[in-house]
Amino acid sequence: MYVDREKALQLELAPLTVDIERGRLRLFAKAIGETDPVYTDLDAARRAGHPDLPVPPSFLGNAIELDVPNPLEWLLALGVDTTSTLHGEQSFVYHKMVHAGDSLVLHRRIADVYTKKGGALEFVVKQTDIKRGDELVAVTFCSIAVMHREVAA
Repeated sequence: MYVDREKALQLELAPLTVDIERGRLRLFAKAIGETDPVYTDLDAARRAGHPDLPVPPSFLGNAIELDVPNPLEWLLALGVDTTSTLHGEQSFVYHKMVHAGDSLVLHRRIADVYTKKGGALEFVVKQTDIKRGDELVAVTFCSIAVMHREVAA
């Protein structure tokens, strides 16, 4: 079943509040193989001019949203069979640095829905505007590919 594009673009996703924790940043840095101590050692971060550990470059993507209960609820709300999905791509636009101790609010919406391969692949693009108070710190985009196996490409 294809996603109703108009319904998807109007879907209201509740904002998420996320507190950035040092331990989570250290774990993420280790998981991605980050070796710069500025991401794991508070003293190194402060020597580099940061008030606390900075978030690694890709942390604001899916890492913070996957920690919440029901991280795929937005896809389920669109009627997507999550067993037929693949991670398409993600991108980030950074406006301000984010550090451990920051409290962020994620404002999510569906930015686009489109098909490729003659309808065999449908892409749902979620945009997340990430704010610290009223300040926009980043915008992330996550594209999920929905496979329609019934369509011969």
